[in-house]
Amino acid sequence: MIFPRVKRSEHSLPWWESGSKSKSSRVSIVLVALLASSIGGLLGTTATGGALFQGANLVSSSSVIERAPDSVAGIAARVLPSVVSIATRGSGGSGTGSGFIIDSRGLILTNNHVIASVANSGGTLRVRLNNGDVYNAKIIGRDSSYDLAVIKIVATNLPALQFGDSDKIEVGDSVIAIGSPLGLSGTVTLGIISAKNRPVTAGGSASENSFINALQTDAAINPGNSGGPLVDATGSVIGVNSAIASLGSSSQTGSIGLGFAIPINQARKTAEQLIKNGKATYPILGVSLDMSYTGLGALVSKSASGVMAGGPAQKAGLKPGDIIFEFEKREINAAEDLIVAVRAKNVGDSVRIKYQRDGKEFSTTIILVAAKD
Repeated sequence: MIFPRVKRSEHSLPWWESGSKSKSSRVSIVLVALLASSIGGLLGTTATGGALFQGANLVSSSSVIERAPDSVAGIAARVLPSVVSIATRGSGGSGTGSGFIIDSRGLILTNNHVIASVANSGGTLRVRLNNGDVYNAKIIGRDSSYDLAVIKIVATNLPALQFGDSDKIEVGDSVIAIGSPLGLSGTVTLGIISAKNRPVTAGGSASENSFINALQTDAAINPGNSGGPLVDATGSVIGVNSAIASLGSSSQTGSIGLGFAIPINQARKTAEQLIKNGKATYPILGVSLDMSYTGLGALVSKSASGVMAGGPAQKAGLKPGDIIFEFEKREINAAEDLIVAVRAKNVGDSVRIKYQRDGKEFSTTIILVAAKD
């Protein structure tokens, strides 16, 4: 899991110092005394029946701040009622995360790693709405490959969020991340899209790692934001917050301005499959990659099982030991690049790849197939 340990920020208390006495301070004392005497005289006059403030019209005013619907405050007001906090408790401990309502009948989208402990070991899964209402939830379906899950609460007429189009988002576009970082529900942070198509590995364990073709953002994302929405300037969801960058052994924890979200176009396809079937499928080339290869490109394993017998890669002419360096005009520098590029496609898509064999370059077209259970 990419999330690092949480480090609480430290605060210093404000302080003040008084000045030393001087001649000027004595003058000030005299002036204050004279002023006080004058006020006392005025108050005395009033107290003895003077009409100093008689007929005064005391006016109170209140300023009203008008917030445009497309302002950050306006967007947050519309989106917050659809964002939920998720709490898990089981034999392996407890945890928190975020999610958002995708159907008014109680369906909620979140990350698989948020609810994986309950799915694997049992326990309780509870959802708190933005208005404070708390519900027990059940898991409808989950997929570790995309780090997504759909859960359900028994409720109706809930405010569901609108899906945007993550393919149309551009680097520099403004975005807002909403969730429950460190358990602080209803937290809103502002940023931009910093990059697209970032290969990111996320998940709760080595056996449930996810490879994400992620949107990168500098909106502050911290542990507990997982599963919350990343919305665009219209308030539409364009990503599911999933991971943050880590500095490894450094003492720096929490947001460092590098957060990652699953593009909503991918999340929507997966969610629809989970709701319908309880599980999701993903496309494959039909090759096994050498994850320890340090050269440029993705190395097809040199073992006999490097290319799946009868699979799409074999039909297209690939062999063990080939190095794939381009996928649909996208440069492939490592195995992770190829995995996330493939999983961003659909089963049945026809894709063009370039590869090297014995120092020579080749290209071929492969039709992606669904991974087998």
